[in-house]
Amino acid sequence: METPGSQSSLHRANLERVVRAVRLAGSLTQAEIARTTGLSAATVSNIVRELKDGGTVEVTPTSAGGRRARSVSLSGDAGIVIGVDFGHTHLRVAIGNLAHQVLAEEAEPLDVDASAAQGFDRAEELVERLVAATGVDRTKVAGVGLGVPGPIDLESGTLGSTSILPGWTGTKPAEEMSRRLGVPVHVDNDANLGALGELVWGSGRGVKDLAYIKVASGVGAGLVIDGKIYRGPGGTAGEIGHITLDESGPVCRCGNRGCLETFTAARYVLPLLESSHGTGLTMESVVRLARDGDPGCRRVIADVGRHIGSGVANLCNLLNPSRVVLGGDLAEAGELVLGPIRESVGRYAIPSAARQLSVLPGALGGRAEVLGALALALSEMGDSTLLDGSLSVAAPAFT
Repeated sequence: METPGSQSSLHRANLERVVRAVRLAGSLTQAEIARTTGLSAATVSNIVRELKDGGTVEVTPTSAGGRRARSVSLSGDAGIVIGVDFGHTHLRVAIGNLAHQVLAEEAEPLDVDASAAQGFDRAEELVERLVAATGVDRTKVAGVGLGVPGPIDLESGTLGSTSILPGWTGTKPAEEMSRRLGVPVHVDNDANLGALGELVWGSGRGVKDLAYIKVASGVGAGLVIDGKIYRGPGGTAGEIGHITLDESGPVCRCGNRGCLETFTAARYVLPLLESSHGTGLTMESVVRLARDGDPGCRRVIADVGRHIGSGVANLCNLLNPSRVVLGGDLAEAGELVLGPIRESVGRYAIPSAARQLSVLPGALGGRAEVLGALALALSEMGDSTLLDGSLSVAAPAFT
């Protein structure tokens, strides 16, 4: 039995600090572990040796700053996590290990009008299929990250009102998927998961303060402050789509007028082009036409960028992020949309905040949310189970 403050309890705490640092980063050199944890280089070296001998981590030669170094990552067979992303028109599932390697990934169409039960059925089936395809030991499932396109109440886990998945309002996605899969499930909205995905794997790597802006059927922002997602006490932080741009503008689904969403979301933007381009347009096709030189589509994309830039300027003035990452189909427009965003930021943000800001397209495309779901599962799992070799008490319920 360990006594608080004893040498053994201190050693255990240091072990967990090193495992946590490696788990969240994917891989770190021993020098980076020392900087992250505040432990001495000698202590880190001894702990890494102990963890390697116990099969918890793997150590591979690498280089850092032109010098030889040793990269430390969790063992590939230490456990796996699962990411599930419910989108407006798709379902995507990914399987990853604790070394941040994606082992399998698959997406399929999802009828937006399908019931929640049907969506959960499809997700369960796809998870089962991918786990079987990878051949991983199901007792190694550490947890599941789940993304939904709507607000989640942090206390109850209930999905709030959403016009994107209307039949899902009032459901408890994490509770339902946990019951089906028999493992811990952690849920968040798609913008937050997109921010996590880009932070760990994409355009947000290396920064601690960023905003991930997703423009699709709605408009949302995932906010990262000091390396962590900021959700607010009710879980609704980042609803940038409901910043008011014009008090006399179109009525928004939230009941207000002239919200940013009414000038940028697909449901409002696409009808602007119907008279000249006909029906059946998608944001993806508008972006493609704009890139090919279509003047109408270019104008619409530029206008959307300027409106988004107004919202980003407000974020700059309030939170002073160092980076904004644009996700969703709109990011594929590149400088056609990024240029107008920067123009508006330069006009409306205070100069010091605008100077420090970089605006980049997301690097992960449509994968950002499901990879963010993997990152969520990785961040929520405990470290003591890895050290004790007791990742899963019982096999997951799915077969």
